Amino acid sequence: MAMAATDQILILGDGQMALVLADALVVRGIPARIWSPFPKDAASLRSTRQSPRLPGFRLAPEVDVTDDDDAAFRGVSVAISAIPSQFVRQVWTRLKVHANEATRSDVPIVSVTKGIEVGTGMRPTQVLGQVLAMDDDDPRLCVLSGPSIAAELARRLPATLVAAASDEAFASRVQDLLRVPWLRIYRSEDVIGVEVAGAAKNVIALAAGMVDGLKAGDNAKSALVARGLAEIARLGVAMGARVETFFGVAGVGDLATTCFSPEGRNRSCGARLGRGERLDDVLASMTSIVEGVPTTKSLVEVSRRLAVDMPITAAVHAILFGGLSPRDAIRGLMSREQKAERVG
Repeated sequence: MAMAATDQILILGDGQMALVLADALVVRGIPARIWSPFPKDAASLRSTRQSPRLPGFRLAPEVDVTDDDDAAFRGVSVAISAIPSQFVRQVWTRLKVHANEATRSDVPIVSVTKGIEVGTGMRPTQVLGQVLAMDDDDPRLCVLSGPSIAAELARRLPATLVAAASDEAFASRVQDLLRVPWLRIYRSEDVIGVEVAGAAKNVIALAAGMVDGLKAGDNAKSALVARGLAEIARLGVAMGARVETFFGVAGVGDLATTCFSPEGRNRSCGARLGRGERLDDVLASMTSIVEGVPTTKSLVEVSRRLAVDMPITAAVHAILFGGLSPRDAIRGLMSREQKAERVG
């Protein structure tokens, strides 16, 4: 499905990913509009073309910025949902009447959210489906994920992503919409696997950061990444994903970037925890949401329900919410019963 001459893309959210996707659309020559839920933030971004969430980046003047719920959807052919995972339900519940009136309820949605909803254990597209009365495999839903450190995308450095949808034509359309020199996008039908990989890697990145903060060494960190991938794959398969997805761009690719990049929020948060800072202080000092923190709660709930062994995720949960020290968590993981290696 090629780009239409009348395409108008709405990006819901004003965070890092929203900004860099708008930049790609401008270069592609496609009209883009950013909707912010916060009037003051929208006014600031509209006038200064800059955001504290992405220092040094300047939004092109061609990008419309609004906080008007009704105006946001006018003429829109594709909506990109770049809302943090714990706010997807709230935002889309607020906006659905405007979306329905402006688009006759058939606007396709691309989700770039990486997380799992606390309490329900639902993936972002499941939340969208529930709020908008869509099926899980609705052809109007697509997931876009992969290794995508926003500061690098802002500098237009090369990156690869995966567009996953039940409808191959919609995935192809997303590929075409973002066909710029620094982005290569692959297609997939494994919506579950791509979403689980994008959410769970943030939890492992928190742990990887703690290893950095403790100066426990690269041997420990590489082992953690490898075993983290194994438990992510186990959970994904139990949820209905394909195991091979976790060994591709959206799986190990995104995991490696998030665990090793000095610019990754989750790794950076974990590093500060490893150095002894308090979680509340770390989160209060950051300008963007650290998705791995609430997702840790969700993954522990889901893994218990599905009887999936996730020792690293459980250890991160105990550190974040149970008072366990990162050093004691590593000691506990190292003293687990020795067994044969198993992946997936």
